[in-house]
Amino acid sequence: MRIAAYRKAHFNAAHRLHNPAWSDEKNREVFGLCNNPNYHGHNYELEVKVAGEVDPDTGYLIDLGILRDIIHEEVELRFDHKNLNLDTEEFKNLNPSAEHICYVIWQLIRKRLDPKYDLWVRLYETPRNFVEYPVTA
Repeated sequence: MRIAAYRKAHFNAAHRLHNPAWSDEKNREVFGLCNNPNYHGHNYELEVKVAGEVDPDTGYLIDLGILRDIIHEEVELRFDHKNLNLDTEEFKNLNPSAEHICYVIWQLIRKRLDPKYDLWVRLYETPRNFVEYPVTA
């Protein structure tokens, strides 16, 4: 039986969207308020979806405690209450857009997850704005 299991998480982080190759004017034009030189923050909501075959011996797809620990160690400890531009290696040279944050989180979880599982990450920057990787039809 193939099934999906989900785990939600939450973290707060500040960031600034800025392309150093552009002028200040172009950055303000493209990124608007998100280009504030003093940064701004979000209360990010995270959904992690794991899919695969249920283990007939345990009845589990995955032990959700293990998934919880992976998310805590790879995402919450790394990004919660951080300035993504200044405090994290992942975004020293990568613009911390929701799209990039989502993809980075996917990579961090993927490296810890057994390859037998499929993985999707959905990141809510606001209740109305969210991104997902990989894309599902």
